[in-house]
Amino acid sequence: MFKIFLVNIFICIIFLNYANASNLDPEKILDEVDDLYRSNSSHGIITLSVTTINWKRTLTLEQWSKGEDNSLIKVLKPKKEKGLATLRVDKNMWNYMPKVKRVIKIPSSMMSSSWMGSHFTNDDLVKQSRMTEDYTFSITFEGTREGKDIIEITCIPNKDAAVVWGRVEVIVFRNDYIPIRMIYYDEDLLLSRILEFTDIKIMDGKMIPTLMSMIPVNEPDESTIIRWEKIQFDVSIDDEFFSLRKLQQ
Repeated sequence: MFKIFLVNIFICIIFLNYANASNLDPEKILDEVDDLYRSNSSHGIITLSVTTINWKRTLTLEQWSKGEDNSLIKVLKPKKEKGLATLRVDKNMWNYMPKVKRVIKIPSSMMSSSWMGSHFTNDDLVKQSRMTEDYTFSITFEGTREGKDIIEITCIPNKDAAVVWGRVEVIVFRNDYIPIRMIYYDEDLLLSRILEFTDIKIMDGKMIPTLMSMIPVNEPDESTIIRWEKIQFDVSIDDEFFSLRKLQQ
């Protein structure tokens, strides 16, 4: 870990002058990426498709969120999976298993575990971590790459942050900060996974990538794809909606 710490410090020093010289605000950019699908509140329908070397699975999900601390996701289809649900309130998270009518609280140590067999983690789905709070960050590239005018922000985890990544690179379009790609490195700074954002459309007056593809680097033939079928922002949702009672309905 000490070696990783030195490497991360070296990266920060190299790009410190560059970041300070830019008029761009990396904190603002990261906050916009974190809040892209959330806003003050949101309600949407998602198709989640998981492909592994052994099986394929497609789920239709309904999701609600309010602020940074409340999130509820329920499985609508297929029938055999219907009713599976995940609730987050503050730093607490629960899963509901309708077949056995059981609520299971997820410990913080399991936030980096797979969500329903996908390549997304529990934390990815409910967004417990926040980049501007858990990472030290700086702009490490600004210009044209692969024919696109982009900004790249490199995020190094804070010493006491409850995250599993050794580094995260966030790449956005320079004109509107819409994300293009997020690149995740493990604690040994080895490339672990890549999240691609594509198929940008206007939904409920907001320009968003409607397709998110998570690719694990060690299994390039596998993937998890999230497609936003519809989403509404700034909808009226009572705080009481995010409850264990609602989780089980």
